Amino acid sequence: MKTIDKEITDIATVHEHIRMGELSPVDLVKKCLGRIEQLNPNLNAFITVLGKQALEHARIAEEGMKSTKYRGPLHGIPIGIKDFYDTAGIKTTAAFEPFKGRVPRKDAASVVRLKEAGAIIIGKTNMHRLGMGTTGLDSYFGPVHNPWNSEYIAGGSSSGSAAAVASGMCYATLDTDAIGSCRLPAACCGVVGFKGTDGLIDPKGILEGEEDPGEMIRWFSHPGITARTVEDAALMVDALAGGEHKSSHYFGGLAEDRKVRIGVANNFKADSEVLRAFEQTVGIVRRLGFSASSTPAPLYNPRNGLKNIRTDREQVTDQAFKDVDVLLLPTTTSTVPKINVASANPQALAADNTIFANYYGLPAISIPCGFDQNGLPMGIQIVGKPWGEWTYFTWHIGLNN
Repeated sequence: MKTIDKEITDIATVHEHIRMGELSPVDLVKKCLGRIEQLNPNLNAFITVLGKQALEHARIAEEGMKSTKYRGPLHGIPIGIKDFYDTAGIKTTAAFEPFKGRVPRKDAASVVRLKEAGAIIIGKTNMHRLGMGTTGLDSYFGPVHNPWNSEYIAGGSSSGSAAAVASGMCYATLDTDAIGSCRLPAACCGVVGFKGTDGLIDPKGILEGEEDPGEMIRWFSHPGITARTVEDAALMVDALAGGEHKSSHYFGGLAEDRKVRIGVANNFKADSEVLRAFEQTVGIVRRLGFSASSTPAPLYNPRNGLKNIRTDREQVTDQAFKDVDVLLLPTTTSTVPKINVASANPQALAADNTIFANYYGLPAISIPCGFDQNGLPMGIQIVGKPWGEWTYFTWHIGLNN
């Protein structure tokens, strides 16, 4: 096999070159390992790099192609795993000092699915300690830096994942999202952050056997995906979705032309720069011929607690999506803060615009939508009704392309 010369940036393109025998999985892994060696000392996106193992698995993937053991679009693709997910024989720490030597005996369910799909696990990504912050600065292994400007935060808690994908250290990552933990860093780093409907992706194996994190985390924390494009996120969902949703073929649905009723949220929080970028993006949506009506998003107030969460999840479609299929709103309330400004507050990046999707168990995706005056990315969210992932996988107007 030969290594293609042109820069490859998305899974769909890479997998086609691998399938046609034009690109070696070994060379692809070597390229990502080279990026990690070059950039990780500054960005600190990975806690553990599995160089030797990844190369060996890439060789197996390459041989599999020769013997027609092709496993699908993720075959031979380097993927990172947030250090929340158990990996057999590989330390899983959650960036928490007491877990620094913790080595699970078996893989998390979603790690198993990725391996079955032929993905190459290239390493475990850094994160905000125990997922308890939105900055990515509090980690036993040191803070994560934004790849656009290392003086700024990468967001959190999936900080290392967003930095790794944005800087080309891997092609996608498996993450978690409890209050926006995947979508917030994706917005800060200029990539795509996805969380599905509660139950779409199996969460089993996140610090398996450790102390129960509490009722709120059990309700709110959902598996997530960080990727460079919506298409790549759909390919990851195809590999990870379980149960009756395993055969939904989200990537294939991207080509479908469906009418989607768009609601523009009118009750979110945003500073002037975020609001400007959001309004410009909504303007693009309207100029492309889509109708978009003003409507409130079902924002969640943590002071209300969890006593009505079951009923609220059952009723959210009728209450918030009766006249719309998707809601648009900014991912963050502010532009990306500097590290020296955010260091004293683990929640310095507010989750006011993201946490409601976790409370109601809604599918949500953050897509890049421009840059602030400091050259840092910003994101727009598309939030759907329960099991309405198809709405933003069939309609995303190429915002991240």
